[in-house]
Amino acid sequence: MSEWTEYADQLTRQARRASRALAIAGGAKKQRWLHRSAELLLSRTDDIIAANALDLQQAPAYDLNAAAIDRLKLTPSRLQAIASALGDVAGLPDPVGEILDSNVRPNGLLVTRVRVPLGVVFFIYESRPNVTVDAASLCVKSGNAVILRGGKEALHSNIALHRVLSDALIETGMPEHAVQLVQSTERQIVGELLKRGDRIDVTIPRGGKSLIERVAAEATMPVIKHFDGICHLYVDKTADQQMALAILKDSKCQRPGVCNALECLLVHQDIAESFLPKVGALLQTEQVEIRGCDRTRQLITWAKPATDGDYRTEYLDLKISMKVVDDLTAAINHIEEYGSHHTDSIVTNDLSAANRFTAEVDSAAVMVNASTRFNDGGEFGLGAEIGISTDKFHARGPCGLRELTSYKWVAHGSGQVRN
Repeated sequence: MSEWTEYADQLTRQARRASRALAIAGGAKKQRWLHRSAELLLSRTDDIIAANALDLQQAPAYDLNAAAIDRLKLTPSRLQAIASALGDVAGLPDPVGEILDSNVRPNGLLVTRVRVPLGVVFFIYESRPNVTVDAASLCVKSGNAVILRGGKEALHSNIALHRVLSDALIETGMPEHAVQLVQSTERQIVGELLKRGDRIDVTIPRGGKSLIERVAAEATMPVIKHFDGICHLYVDKTADQQMALAILKDSKCQRPGVCNALECLLVHQDIAESFLPKVGALLQTEQVEIRGCDRTRQLITWAKPATDGDYRTEYLDLKISMKVVDDLTAAINHIEEYGSHHTDSIVTNDLSAANRFTAEVDSAAVMVNASTRFNDGGEFGLGAEIGISTDKFHARGPCGLRELTSYKWVAHGSGQVRN
């Protein structure tokens, strides 16, 4: 047995024991842990930022681009936001024990369906140390033990943040191993943990496509995931063009390196001549590279020609593909062909067009007259999210507390037997 096999065995055994204790932990104790974690996080701001500085110094060695470095960086304001998110999760209803439905059978048997934790979550993620706290808070609040495996580029930051969470667990009398961090960058550990379908109930990968493809291929347990965030904005012929420009700017430029950022703009041919020059001026100011179809390039002359591959690319950068489409049907067909079922938006003043778009576009989140950036657990009222799923079973869209639970049937009788 290799040292990594032994290490994975230790982590999963400890997580399994912790999950049993968490399943019966009261809501008040979980609340105390969340609030204490927030307090310790803020009191140790200097230590955490010093650890983060070590990661930032090493970022060039990992060939991180500007967007990735931005995701990696922690500042006092970002730590304050992380602490606030802990408070937000504390304020959410505890899903564990919720009775989903019940009925009394003719024989007097009371049958209920009760929400319960999934058990043990293996969470794999890259670059963003704030996710360490988000994931841990959601898992513990929903009664799950979690094994965290962050990327090598954020190791020092993650260790500092995990120390906060671990100390708070001990101080509040919670299971010590409810939140564990893989403190090695050895890739073999991931493979060993993915074999532990007997002890890990679900794996959630959050990062690049290659990571998620590896997890989906090797996992012996269910995986909650999305591969790409190729998000579209379709500007219909009836759209308010100023609104469309504002939504375009927010969706593409506000934070281009995240999965709900816009990657492709579709414009109805009837307004292309009046709208696209405005788009070109906006995106030129924002230093966004455009790769467009022939009709786009006639109106934005500095745009580069778009290839089929461009429409299938998640740029995660200040780049965008564009296409002028004949009508709503063509826009929906384009999204079906090139999209990733993540987030797609329409700008329109035509209710029938909006209704058709929301009905026919098969994505986890569909927006009407709003930025794609709203596909987010916090923005949807879930508190912090552990990820976004484009699957249809068992969770879809932003995954918060309820998506980290299942249910069991509980029947109460008074001596009934089945003859």
